Formats: sequence, structure tokens, C-alpha cells
Amino acid sequence: MAISAVARETVFALRRQIAKIEGTLPERLQAPAGAPLDADASADLTIVRRGLAAALPEAFLPVGIEPLDAALSGGLPKAALSEIHGLETRDAGAVAGFALSLTSLILKQAQGLPVLWIGTTEIFREAGFPYARGLQASFGIGPGQLLFSEAPKLADALWVAEEAARMMALAAVILEIRGNPQRLDLTATRRLHARAQSAGRPVFLLRQAAEPEPTAAPVRLIVSPAPAVPRETVAGPLAGSIGRPAFTISIGKSRTALPGQFTLEWNPDERVFNERRGEEGRTGRAKDPVPVVSLSGGRKDPAAAPGAVLAFPTPRSSDAISSATGDQPPPGQRAAHLSPRRAG
Repeated sequence: MAISAVARETVFALRRQIAKIEGTLPERLQAPAGAPLDADASADLTIVRRGLAAALPEAFLPVGIEPLDAALSGGLPKAALSEIHGLETRDAGAVAGFALSLTSLILKQAQGLPVLWIGTTEIFREAGFPYARGLQASFGIGPGQLLFSEAPKLADALWVAEEAARMMALAAVILEIRGNPQRLDLTATRRLHARAQSAGRPVFLLRQAAEPEPTAAPVRLIVSPAPAVPRETVAGPLAGSIGRPAFTISIGKSRTALPGQFTLEWNPDERVFNERRGEEGRTGRAKDPVPVVSLSGGRKDPAAAPGAVLAFPTPRSSDAISSATGDQPPPGQRAAHLSPRRAG
């Protein structure tokens, strides 16, 4: 039996409401020919690409790596809860470093707004606080741009995160939790996700030494440290040195992407990510490193290559002949370089 146009409109409206509640990307369904669209349907400025809904580019935070952004359908969602996992305790530095890199990208777009980092006393004692001078030098984050809130219990940290997620005066909210606590269940993550959607701000859930479990976050990234490239000098790689920080990123969960793995390197000077591919991703050696010495700005052509350097003057033909025959010249005709020199 045919479905009336009113029934179709009701089904479309219900699907949009379910998508908003679950946090999935909004999908613009094709209405029947001749059927009018309501105001909510016309407001969903999205298109359908091979069955997946792709929202406007402004709705995502691009990482800057084309394969990763394409896998995530544009990047990490801005108005959503995103999970960043570290499977082991020793990966806490890599997880925090990747989160700070994303924070640096966010602050480029939201200048003047601070970021709030929330954690429990347990996690700050285990993983430590970020170093202020390192934040400025490596990520361009000033002392007044990153705020910290230490809560004695997980319940207090969740309350602070929920209240902060709804604030428009923050560029982003970071909640760092250790393990898989029972209080951080599907209901708690749904509240965080709903607050992030309402405020239009990203909320990053950092989970140290945690196992993946069902949450309301549309995206889950698993982060682990990658081999760092030795520092480049004029004489070549500096043995035993540690270069730029690198991360191995795995897509553990995404409603629009398939699982994948990428190796990224953070450039603290330009504050962008670079990707390693193939053999360079496994060995840590970049295929095309950045030149360590810039070209001279005051000359058109590079300096000429140095010529041959001789320790002694070229012998005369007679000396060469006598040396070849084995004859020694008389004392008064000794070679110039064998004669003693006087001082002064």
C-alpha cells in the first residue's frame, strides 16, 4: 500500500531527530516529488555521498593530512565528543601531545578563547601536568590559553566537564580519565556529546590505559608513540638525538570511515602535521627531509665548488724526473718545501 506524503514527511522528521540525538551526521533525505519540505529539512545543508551524509566543511576540524581527513569525511567533528585513547600507561605522553596538537589547530581558528583541561588527581599524579614552556615552544599555546581543573573524584570531574561543555567562552574542553571507570558510561558520554552539540564546541575525552567500550562519541582515535626522526644538521642526522614528536593514529571507531592507521609527525615551527608513508613510517626516517640550511638571499647563483687543496706545491719537472729515476739532487738544489724556514 502506498504511503502518503504526510507519512513520508513524518518518517523523515523522525529520522532527523534520531540522528541528532545519537550524534550522527545529519542526513538530507530525498523527499517525494512534489512534497513540500519543512523548515528543519531545508536547514540541513548537507548532501549524500555514496550513502554517507557529508556535512559542511565548517563542521569539521581538519587534521591537515589528506588521507586521514578523507577517512574521517573532513576531519574531527567540531560540535561533538571525540575520544582519544591510549592503550597503555606509558602512552600518556603521546596521547597528551596529540591532544595538544589538536588544541593548537583549534586556537588558530578561535583566537582569544581559552581551552579547559579537566582531570582527576589520580591522572595528574600519574601522567603529570604539561610543561608551560614546552606548550609555548612546541604548540604555540600561551600561559593564559590553557586552563586546568583538578578534581579529587571522577564524579566532580564529570560535573565540571558537563558544565564547561555548554560554555561558549571556551574554544574546547579536554577531559582526561584513566582506565574504564563504571561512572563514565554511555549515559555520561551522551550528556557530554549533547552539551558539545548545543554549544558548537569540541570536547576531547582522553582515556589513558583504557579499553574501547560503547560511548556516544562519533569518533575514537587510538594514539601511540612513533619513532622520532633524529635531528638534521649540516653534517647529517645527529646520532642519539630526538627530533620532532611523532604519533601512530588508528581509527578505532567512526560512523563514516573504515578502520585505518596513519603515522603523523608534528612540526612545532609551522604547527602543522606531516605524514610518513611506507618505509619512512616504520623506520622514522623522512623520505624528503626539510633543508637544514636556507638558500642565500643576496646572491643569484650558489657558491662555486671548492677546488683541490694541495698540502705541498707542485714539484718542478726536473724534481719529478729525478724522483722518478731515484737520483737525489745536490744539497743546494733541494726542493723548496724541504728547506728550513726562518722566523721573522
